[in-house]
Amino acid sequence: MRIVSFFNPKIRLFVEGRNKTFDTLRRSIADEDKIIWVHTASLGEYEQGLPILKELRSKYPGQKILLTFFSPSGYEIKKDNAEADAVVYMPMDTRSNVKQFLQLAHPSLVIFIKYEIWPNFLDALGKCNIPTLLVSAIFNEKQVFFKWYGKFMKQALENFTHIFVQDKTSLQLLEQIGISSASVSGDTRFDRVNEILERENQLGFMESFKGNQLCVVAGSTWPEDETIITGFINTSKGKEKFVIAPHKMNPKSLEKLVSSIDKKTVLYSELASKNIADFEVLIIDTIGLLTKVYSYADIAYVGGGFATGLHNTLEPAVFGIPVIIGPQYDSFKEAKELVELQGISVIRDGEQFSETLEALFAHPEKRQQQGAVNHRYIRSNQGATATVINYITELI
Repeated sequence: MRIVSFFNPKIRLFVEGRNKTFDTLRRSIADEDKIIWVHTASLGEYEQGLPILKELRSKYPGQKILLTFFSPSGYEIKKDNAEADAVVYMPMDTRSNVKQFLQLAHPSLVIFIKYEIWPNFLDALGKCNIPTLLVSAIFNEKQVFFKWYGKFMKQALENFTHIFVQDKTSLQLLEQIGISSASVSGDTRFDRVNEILERENQLGFMESFKGNQLCVVAGSTWPEDETIITGFINTSKGKEKFVIAPHKMNPKSLEKLVSSIDKKTVLYSELASKNIADFEVLIIDTIGLLTKVYSYADIAYVGGGFATGLHNTLEPAVFGIPVIIGPQYDSFKEAKELVELQGISVIRDGEQFSETLEALFAHPEKRQQQGAVNHRYIRSNQGATATVINYITELI
């Protein structure tokens, strides 16, 4: 990885950031500090764990919160403004790294979010009798834990004090391999997106851009998504407004996206010198705005379903609007359930995308019906955070 880092900027961040981990811990944590350590893989898992972080901050003000990330895409965005007292990269899972990390951090409680299973860390935490929780976990029978050759990883799971899973299927799978310290709590992301609904989401530029027109917001899009979206935009005869928030925002990708659109298009970064109401397409070329932008959507498209994996469908769904996605969503529990409930529409090509949008444009009652399904679904799945916090209260 050190060799590859010379040629890959993301891997370079991955390597260089880890070189600073132990020095940061020495500066940030004193021997007498009481530490709650929360580990997340990346930005998505951070958002998933954020309701718990906030509750811990409120409930245990005398303890410091240490937050670790595995991926640069989480650490680089949240290193300066996360809900934590110290933010570092999690070192690689070697025995020497684990020993040094735990000596410096000396946590009294550890919380891993969703998929993070690191055998050496978990083995050491178990031997030290440090309470360790896995939160919002979800399992399927294809995972290594449930294979005949997965004994090593199964043993890693056994080191968790308790595992909070999202559904009964996950609980049954754990029971089949003899893990009984587990329970169904649901997914903390539902609590997180409900917080988004209750906060101030007003954006002046979106009010000026949208005006009185219908607005379609396409979030976290990849080139495969953008080909379909721009194809519709270029042939549409209506007056609808379109917002595209690409997942990749490097200059080359943005230039290619803008050049593919025939209608009047503006970048968010150009708004200071433009009259935004004159434009038909707005491209969000910055991070941190998408969830608020969704609040202005009449219809949302969530990207990734044609490419690397579907992005967060709950963020637009919480605003009570219909959501459209690509065909690759089977690994996402909430998407599968909302497709079955008909709150989410699945498209497989540009023609289906056009038909779906035109039907939603023409029938406001259909938009309202699908949106209501999404809103009810999120409301009915809240409460995971309270379940976890109640367990922690009895634990420490």
